[in-house]
Amino acid sequence: MAGHARTRKHAPPREDVLAAAMTMIAERGLEKLTMAALGAEVGMSSGHLLYYFRTKDELLLRTLEWSEGRLGAERARLLSDPGTPRERLDAFVGLYLPDGHRDPHWTLWLEVWNRSLSADDESRDRQVRIESAWHRDLVALLAEGVSHGDFRSLDIDRYATRLRALLDGLSIPVAVGLRGTDRARALRHTQDYLDTSLPPTHP
Repeated sequence: MAGHARTRKHAPPREDVLAAAMTMIAERGLEKLTMAALGAEVGMSSGHLLYYFRTKDELLLRTLEWSEGRLGAERARLLSDPGTPRERLDAFVGLYLPDGHRDPHWTLWLEVWNRSLSADDESRDRQVRIESAWHRDLVALLAEGVSHGDFRSLDIDRYATRLRALLDGLSIPVAVGLRGTDRARALRHTQDYLDTSLPPTHP
C-alpha cells in the first residue's frame, strides 16, 4: 500500500496524462500508441498506466471524456453569451466542426467509432452520454430561437438530429484529410443549410 501511495504522490496530474494521450493518438493513431511511449512522455511506467487505465480502449474513452468535458465548458460559455440565437448557433457549429486534418478531438471520436462494433454496453452508454450533451444543448438553443421568433416553427428534436448528422457528415472527411475538403468549405455548407432551413419569423 505504501508503494502505491508513493506512486500516486509522484504521478503526473491526470490532465497531463490525458492531454499527452490525446496528442499522441492524434499524431499516430491508437493502434500505434504504446503504453511505454505514453509513459515515457509523461514520466510513468507502462505498468502504472495499465494500473490506472487497464486497456488502451479504456485510455481512449477516458481521454475522449476528458476532452469532451473541456469542450462542454467552452460550449456552455459560448451558449451563454448575449448574442442572438443564430449567432450562438453559428458559434456552436464552429465548435463542433474540426479545425482540419487530424484534429485531435475528432481523431479521438474516429478511433472510438472504429471500436464501437466490439464495445461493451457500458462503453456504448458512455458514448451516448457524450453525444446527448451536444444534442441537449442544441435542442435548448433551437427552442430559444423558435420562441423568440429568430427561427421558424419546427420539430426541434428532429431538426437537431438532422443538423448533427449534417455536421458529422461534413466533419469526418475534413478530419481524415480527404482532398477537396476543409473547415472553410464545411462552414459554408452549414451556413447555407441554416440560412435556408432556419429563416426567422420576423424581418
